[in-house]
Amino acid sequence: MKELIKTSEDVLVMLDELLFEQKSFKWDTFYEDRTKQVPFFKDIPDENLVSYVTKRVIKTGKVLELGCGPGRNAIYLAEKGFFVDAVDSSQEALQWAKERARTKDVEVNFIRENIFCLNYEAGTYDFVYDSGCFHHIPPHRRISYLELIESALKPGGYFALTTFVEGGELGGSEISDWDVYRLKSLKGGLGYSEEKLKEIFDCFEPLEIRLMKEMPAASGMFGVSGLRTALFKKKED
Repeated sequence: MKELIKTSEDVLVMLDELLFEQKSFKWDTFYEDRTKQVPFFKDIPDENLVSYVTKRVIKTGKVLELGCGPGRNAIYLAEKGFFVDAVDSSQEALQWAKERARTKDVEVNFIRENIFCLNYEAGTYDFVYDSGCFHHIPPHRRISYLELIESALKPGGYFALTTFVEGGELGGSEISDWDVYRLKSLKGGLGYSEEKLKEIFDCFEPLEIRLMKEMPAASGMFGVSGLRTALFKKKED
């Protein structure tokens, strides 16, 4: 029956419908023009991710990337010997990612799916990475997001993300969670402080939360101001 609320999922779907701007945005359209001057269209990995790997904080294993886009981080991890499942809802982004992977002769398991509808074996991932997905997730879906990470990771596994700062130059609205529903909008994406990230992910051990480093073009790494990076560890059983 239309618009009948009977389950908690019905409530989530209703709240999804309230955020009409978020629901109407077309990621396939966003990725169609590959020549756009979008910073993260460059085929280079996040500087924080490179630091985790080079410092051996994250060691070779199985990785789940949430919202992989054109695949730059997934491909980097595969080149370093990781087994990577990379998820995105955009067919255009994944087509671009597959072309890049073929060019570099690396294997990545690209999956077209909404992250909340993902089929996976619980407790099998050593590392879950999210670069730019979390700040587009509305507050009412955070519970599902946390459950996904907690379930996917092995005990002692790692989770890292790169997200908007509050009032950042690339985006990062400073509105409260309640205001999201008053305004019926995420205002392009939510910004996060260090304190807010610690509060949301308090079931994990925080290892490093910092601003992303600005990286020169010749570095071969993606690094811009206006983003915050965070690394967490799942507690041992």
